[in-house]
Formats: sequence, structure tokens, C-alpha cells
Amino acid sequence: MHVPEKIEPGSLADYLEIMSKSVFQSGISWRVVESKWPGVLEAMRGFDPQAIATLADPELDDLAQDSRMIRHRRKLSAISANAQKMLDLEAEHGTFQGYLRSHGSFEATLQSIRKEFKYMGDSGTYHFLYTVGEEVPPYEEWCATHERRRR
Repeated sequence: MHVPEKIEPGSLADYLEIMSKSVFQSGISWRVVESKWPGVLEAMRGFDPQAIATLADPELDDLAQDSRMIRHRRKLSAISANAQKMLDLEAEHGTFQGYLRSHGSFEATLQSIRKEFKYMGDSGTYHFLYTVGEEVPPYEEWCATHERRRR
């Protein structure tokens, strides 16, 4: 099992980068994502939420052809939409962390993220919350409640 390194987010770009990594990892080996990540980080403008949220179709098409990228057009479009949703939620809650902590429980936060963001399933959301330092249940307990086997 791959255990991601936790970070202390210093900006909305940090949250967007980790969420985007979860999006890209959906259906792809984490090893592939990790190996391409330096190029992805460069191509995605350091995950600046304002820049990513305003990517137009031609720019997304160019990214989908960029050899540095994980070239999945729908995921790239989802990441752009997710950047805008993060900006909206940050404006509504004062900080993105304020949004994450406004739900009262891990399960409520999980459900909200799944509803508000694209390509964020249970596993990706657990990975995201764990990595950005939010409280999550122990992995084995989470797997048991979400009917997942340990990998």
C-alpha cells in the first residue's frame, strides 16, 4: 500500500495540487502519477487556482497533448472545474480549510467533497483529506466501513 506524505497546506494551490493528484490517480497507478508529477506540476502552472479555473477549451486541448501531462482530457476539464469550486468555497467559508471543517464529521466531509468536486470518489477523497492533514479514520477502519480490501 502506498502511504502519501502529509503536507501542511499554505495556500489554495496546495489543496488544488493534492486534489488534482487524487483526480489523476483515479484508475491509474500511483507510480505512474508520481513519475509524471514534476512535469504535471510545471504544465499546470504550479496549480494556481485562478489560472487553472480559467483554462479555456483550447488550453485544455493543448494540455491533453502535452507529453509532460497525464493526458486525460476529461480529468483536465474536471480539475479546471474543481479549481473554480475551490475558489467559490473559499470565498463562502473564508478559507478552504474552513469549508473542509464545516461539516462536523469525516463522513459528512467525504459526502460534500464527492458532491461538490468532479472525479473525487471515496478513495480519492480519503487520500486528499489524509494528505492535507485533515482528520480521517484509521485506514483499516475506513476500508472496513467502505467495503474496500487493503491493497
